[in-house]
Amino acid sequence: MSAAVAPAADVAAPGTPRRHAARARAVLLILAVVVIGLTVVRVLVGSPMVYADLAVRAILGEQIPGISFIVVQNRLPTAVVAILAGVAFGLSGTVFQTMLRNPLASPDVIGVTVGASAGAVIAMAFFQASGTTLFWFALLGGMGTAVLILLVAGAQRSGSGGAVDNRFVLVGIGVGAGLSALISYVMTRIDTRTASDVMHWMVGSLSTSTWDRVLVLTLSLLVLIPLLAVLVTRLRILQLGDEAATSLGLRVPATRTGLILVAVALSALTVAVTGPLSFVAFLSGPLARMAVGRPSFPVAALMGATIVLAADFIGQNAFGSVELPAGVITGALGAPFLLWLLTRSSTSGS
Repeated sequence: MSAAVAPAADVAAPGTPRRHAARARAVLLILAVVVIGLTVVRVLVGSPMVYADLAVRAILGEQIPGISFIVVQNRLPTAVVAILAGVAFGLSGTVFQTMLRNPLASPDVIGVTVGASAGAVIAMAFFQASGTTLFWFALLGGMGTAVLILLVAGAQRSGSGGAVDNRFVLVGIGVGAGLSALISYVMTRIDTRTASDVMHWMVGSLSTSTWDRVLVLTLSLLVLIPLLAVLVTRLRILQLGDEAATSLGLRVPATRTGLILVAVALSALTVAVTGPLSFVAFLSGPLARMAVGRPSFPVAALMGATIVLAADFIGQNAFGSVELPAGVITGALGAPFLLWLLTRSSTSGS
């Protein structure tokens, strides 16, 4: 399937870097304004509505009955978690799509998110885990899945070029299907109350966002983003092909493995906090590429934040008294985009 899909990243044509850079800066500015606007709207709009002056006073520390809890303990941490989760998913998806040269190669599609979910579901079902324990089980589930895919696909070996990339995607899809079956089996072996909690988490929701979860995601990103920044320079060399990269002195297997592990950590840690927000990682990279004309990690990060914020706001306010989790909205957006991408790729003959 991956062989029929157009590459996610191409070498820019001569004379275009400055134009792409200027376009990227403009898109970044627009997205930054959109993220700020959505954050303000998410804090103020809802049931009940909050006036801007009261929200500012509450954020500055004034105790206003009712308003302080709604703004400081409920809506603001939810908005911040949405931003951080969107950034993490956007970066993770872009790493996979760029490195494997396939827009389908996001954590959602190739099994990494399902692996993190499986770890968390097992922890919730059999150990009644929550908080830090759930966090580590999700991380181990995602990492274990990535290691399994790496071993089976042979991505630890250099010299195979696109064959490794294609195998990685296909093996990931197969592993993800097996893990989905495992989750379904676990669901049949637990009591109704636990199953309900697991199902709520599996949808992907920001309703349980707290400042503790903001701290977890912030610390994770402070560690992982600098690591990714170092590896991205090597990713550009890796895009030239294994043989060319090796001739330039790049350790191809170590670089590929490092990129995958950082991307998995970004995705798995976020899944542990928010649940599997479907298709955010899948959508962010291609939308950023459409906006800029080439892959862009900063644009993909802000695109992810925009998607999650918008999805959460729509889910909370667009359906009257019914509140939908953000994962339902992102899934509804991602599924038709996936079908469109597959149709576009097959008709273009790329």
